[in-house]
Amino acid sequence: MKLTKYEDLQLGQSAEVVHTVTEKDIQTFGDLSGDYNPLHFDEDWAKTTMFEGRIAHGILTASYISAAIGMHLPGAGTIYMSQSMKFLGPVRIGDTITARVEVSNLNDEKRRVTLATSCVNQDGKTVLVGEALVTLMKS
Repeated sequence: MKLTKYEDLQLGQSAEVVHTVTEKDIQTFGDLSGDYNPLHFDEDWAKTTMFEGRIAHGILTASYISAAIGMHLPGAGTIYMSQSMKFLGPVRIGDTITARVEVSNLNDEKRRVTLATSCVNQDGKTVLVGEALVTLMKS
C-alpha cells in the first residue's frame, strides 16, 4: 500500500465513505466496546426515550469518519492526533451514512492536516460535525 505524501494534499480536497448501518454493526460495536446501553439494544426501553426507538452508538457513526481518513484522505500512513465532534441527530438501523472529510488547513511547518468532518444520513440531514487533526508517516 502506497503512503500518502503531505505535498500531494490541497485545501478543499475531500473524500467520502458511505455505509448503511445494520443490526450486526450495532451488535459488533457493542461486543467490541462493551457498550450495551439499552438505547442501542432494547427497543421497548428506547421507545420511552426522546429518540422513540433504538439508535446506533455515536462513536460507531464517528468511526466512518476514521475510515474516510485512514483509507481515503489523507489515506494510508495517516496518524490521528485529535477529533472534535458534535452529534446533531440520531442514527438508526437502516440509515445510510455518508462520512465526509475535507482538507481545511495545511500546517507546512508541522506537516499537520486539519480536516472538516461530517456525517449525513440518506435524507440529507447532518447527524455529526467536527474537525480532525492528523499527520502523515514519512514514506
